[in-house]
Amino acid sequence: MGKALYEMTLEELWELFPIILRDHNPVYKEWYSIEKEEIIKALGQKVIKRINHIGSSAVEGLIAKPTVDILLEVDRQCDIETLRTKLKNAGWIMMSCQMEPEFKMSLNKGYTPEGFAERVFHLHIRFPGDWGELYFRDYLIMHPEVAKEYGELKRKLIEQHEHDRDGYTEAKSEFVAKWTRAAKEEYGGKYTP
Repeated sequence: MGKALYEMTLEELWELFPIILRDHNPVYKEWYSIEKEEIIKALGQKVIKRINHIGSSAVEGLIAKPTVDILLEVDRQCDIETLRTKLKNAGWIMMSCQMEPEFKMSLNKGYTPEGFAERVFHLHIRFPGDWGELYFRDYLIMHPEVAKEYGELKRKLIEQHEHDRDGYTEAKSEFVAKWTRAAKEEYGGKYTP
């Protein structure tokens, strides 16, 4: 029997879970809808302020990791430990949690000791805010030429960073920041709570 995920080094995890890019799959939208309902059922509607499908899988036609990213904004008064326990009981694996300088919790589902499951999710939890991920997603949807350029950048980066998620994310950061700023200028305040 192999190691449990929590026993693996970062390098072992990156080897087991390489960055894979696939053409857009319309089923991502359905996966998001199903998982959204599961999250609501696990946490209850009262704690949830807003929930959104974000990331490349939310942009039709864009090459993406076959992973559905979800941004969940929760009430500032919620009990974080209760939130964590309810999500763990719903099958989510805690990746990271920070309280300062702002609350951010990251969980995933679909990672197994044998590799990726059929459906893979990343859940990003924050308090309500004017989050850049929402603007960037909208900008890519409304500007297909920028989405195409982003897809080309990702194809180039996978050659260097197939087994280095942090390096892959960092290498995209300048592009993401540039177009997030443009989106906030164009859609200013759209996601202000």
